Amino acid sequence: MSSTPPAQHLALINYPKQAAFGRVLPKNKIYEHSGANTRIKDLFVEQVEQIVWQYKLAPETINLPAKPGVPEVQVFRIVLKTEELSVDVLKCIDGAVQFPIVFELESNSKLRVIATHKRPSEADASKTVVSDYFSTPWIPADSVRSDMPVVLDLVGLYEALLQRLIPLPPRANESFAALVERLDGVRAKEREIAKVGAKLAKEKQFNRKVEINSELRKLKYEIGQLSGPNC
Repeated sequence: MSSTPPAQHLALINYPKQAAFGRVLPKNKIYEHSGANTRIKDLFVEQVEQIVWQYKLAPETINLPAKPGVPEVQVFRIVLKTEELSVDVLKCIDGAVQFPIVFELESNSKLRVIATHKRPSEADASKTVVSDYFSTPWIPADSVRSDMPVVLDLVGLYEALLQRLIPLPPRANESFAALVERLDGVRAKEREIAKVGAKLAKEKQFNRKVEINSELRKLKYEIGQLSGPNC
């Protein structure tokens, strides 16, 4: 067995055998339910070898009660043709399946766990709202798997599974939704920093460089405030 550092393989879960489903999902079924366009279909063809619905985590399979928004959690294994997978493929699958999904990507004897926080829209309960995707790095496929989190219901399970993918430590009394919102804020600031950094690299005027550096420092400070364990 591989001795992968715990921080990387905590998200690899030893799901219970009674929850095993093991059904191959035809790509055309996903296209039908998601209304995938030609570009998305081409991505599936280029990048995806097979999609397996591996586990169905539901009241009848793991004896945890359902809660509003999380009646079940699905675990999908996506076998890739390369290590590249467009996030648009994941969005397409998430759009075709109404339940929350945790994905395990497989490529060259390595695994990567990735998921979005998926919840019913407050404006329209028939629609879902998703966050950015969070994931582990690539992990050796033979890494030791963690036990299932000890929780009271399927909402707790879903949040515990996603928590292991989120690089920020939760704050005291912080809800899971607030943690996800904070991570989205950090990522938005990181994108801003990349843009401002590119602007700085092109700037020739000294005075403008000073201004842009000041803007960068402010953004980095704001990321530090968002990332820290305390408000």
